[in-house]
Amino acid sequence: MIRAVIIDDEFHIRDTLVKMLGMNCPDVKVVGEASGVVSGIATIKELKPELVFLDLRMKDGTGFDLLSAFPSIDFKVIFVTAYDHYAVQAFRFSALDYLLKPVNPEQLVEAVTRAGKLIREDFKKQMNALEENLRSDSNKNKKVILRTAESIHLVDVGHIIFCDSDSCYTTVHTLEGEDIIVSKTLKDYEEMLTDCGFYRVHKSYLINLVHVKRFDRQDGGYIVLTNDLKIPVASRKRELMMELMEKMAE
Repeated sequence: MIRAVIIDDEFHIRDTLVKMLGMNCPDVKVVGEASGVVSGIATIKELKPELVFLDLRMKDGTGFDLLSAFPSIDFKVIFVTAYDHYAVQAFRFSALDYLLKPVNPEQLVEAVTRAGKLIREDFKKQMNALEENLRSDSNKNKKVILRTAESIHLVDVGHIIFCDSDSCYTTVHTLEGEDIIVSKTLKDYEEMLTDCGFYRVHKSYLINLVHVKRFDRQDGGYIVLTNDLKIPVASRKRELMMELMEKMAE
């Protein structure tokens, strides 16, 4: 049984979460609630939960304020947020679990399942990435968490040259020469990185347009990247690729 605490300054959110957890997550037991940062800190210290559902913005501070009160985070965290699309992208980049208000039951179950697998030692690095991405006004300055079977990588988005896919796995290739294999599909990264200047030129390749050297039409059409690697371009993507190249040259 996972002992959980809910910290949110909206009573109806706390009440809804308690009911939804009772109906959908039998392995979770809500042992306490709090309505703000100060009371939340006290509740966590007293009850020592394994899982905390944490509002990001409350009347007496933020979820970051609460977490900074703990020298080490020895509990799993699922953020509950009403933030917009831009901020949600920051959560996705940092690989932290979050629920959008109003909470969806299916997403709640998924988040609880993921939280059970969260590596606690990685949390501080993920939090740093989230805070930095929320503050950043530029997609170029964003950082993304890449979790492999052995470790967790914090990578500047601008340092990603391209990603390629093999079934349910994606390899992320960086300027530093690292090939990082993660258990996410290329579609996941396409959705995450398109707003940052990435373009899926082929079913198996997602490229960072910043690292495009040229587009050659011979042999069916392919992109040459700054590392001189040649990436095939799907026939239905060639015209749009040409348009993108022209815009980049303006």
